[in-house]
Amino acid sequence: MTDKIPYRDGVALQPKSLDTSRGIVTAALDKADLKAFKPGATIAVAGIGASLYAAQAATAQMRLQGLRAMAFPGTELYDPRIDVADVYVALSASGRSVEPAKAMEARPNAVTFGIAKAADTPLAKVVKTMIGTGSGADSGPNTTSYVGSLQALGLLADRIGTPSGADWTALPGKVEEVLALVVEPVRRAADLLTGRTSIDCVGAGLAFGTAGYAALLIREAVRAPAQNWDTLNFLHGPMEPNDGGTSVLLFGDGREVPLARDLAGFGIPTVLVTSRTDLKDAANLVVITVPALGTGLPDAILQALPAQLLTADMSEAVGLPVCEFRYRQTDTKLAVPAAA
Repeated sequence: MTDKIPYRDGVALQPKSLDTSRGIVTAALDKADLKAFKPGATIAVAGIGASLYAAQAATAQMRLQGLRAMAFPGTELYDPRIDVADVYVALSASGRSVEPAKAMEARPNAVTFGIAKAADTPLAKVVKTMIGTGSGADSGPNTTSYVGSLQALGLLADRIGTPSGADWTALPGKVEEVLALVVEPVRRAADLLTGRTSIDCVGAGLAFGTAGYAALLIREAVRAPAQNWDTLNFLHGPMEPNDGGTSVLLFGDGREVPLARDLAGFGIPTVLVTSRTDLKDAANLVVITVPALGTGLPDAILQALPAQLLTADMSEAVGLPVCEFRYRQTDTKLAVPAAA
């Protein structure tokens, strides 16, 4: 049995999913023993795939809230001699990803937490504390589980770090608003990017995680080569292969803005997702404006929405309305015990 739903349905379901998930995660955090997240404790968040990019965005925000937090691919923590944290958090949308689970299993004496869309997943067997997000039905590629993971980590960060000031109760309404707001600029962006030989996805801080998520969506659903880059690192050589046949998707309000103008001026198809309201489309440039809440991870969730819709438009344009893995591997998921 699967709870997978069509991709556009997953995108549209996110306001309701976030609303439901907030209550479930809040109740789980109320019951959890969070004393290990004491001031000065180091936190390692391990993920893989979309969960790794959620971990990158979340730990960037956690650091801004006074927490010593780092994101790792689960594979970097396979060796139990690697002692980098006081608390380890495994992030897996399905709760079945092998890599973060194996990283936790290698540390039976460590303080370990798991976050997945349900508490009764295989990941629960290898962590001390399990938090189910209750994000519900998900699509391929991941939609509800990705934003649900970000919200769960944000709610956790507000408990253990300096409060972000985020109004989590208002977030579902903002998501619904942005999904409607960006439809037309996303269509223009899809027209510009569809058919390009590659798409570089660029962002910094929290947006580096968003760029990674966007690149994964495009690779999975559009089957187009895409790669994420830190904004300033992108300037040190990685941008050189680009030309009129490639493209760049940027997320941000800072150095990304003049970079987007430069790239478009060089004749490179460019899309900029930004909260700035003083920017307009130009030759080779589409601007997608997403209102900023100014409170960290809610903004990361809102900035992910244009990437989701862009992926939907592009995948449909190339005749791939349904995401089906062609090269699925058999050793990436933990088995679910058969029902008695």
